[in-house]
Amino acid sequence: MENNQNFQQSFHQEADFNDTLDGVLYFAVTYLDTDCGRIRTESFDDAAAADRFASRCVAGEEGWAVVDAIPAKERRAAA
Repeated sequence: MENNQNFQQSFHQEADFNDTLDGVLYFAVTYLDTDCGRIRTESFDDAAAADRFASRCVAGEEGWAVVDAIPAKERRAAA
């Protein structure tokens, strides 16, 4: 439980830049799937959804999750 609280505090401090870039970020949650022992990644459009998912991943003793804010690449318009 303590790890979960530390994660939430550090994530909220780093996620404040979401507003400054006006939606040009997506959020990747890398986590340990404790059911099969594999490391997986899920992508989210907003920080709140990523935070909720990551919180569920760290619920167990062995669970962990890392949330990364990643700039979305600009796509070229079709010709």
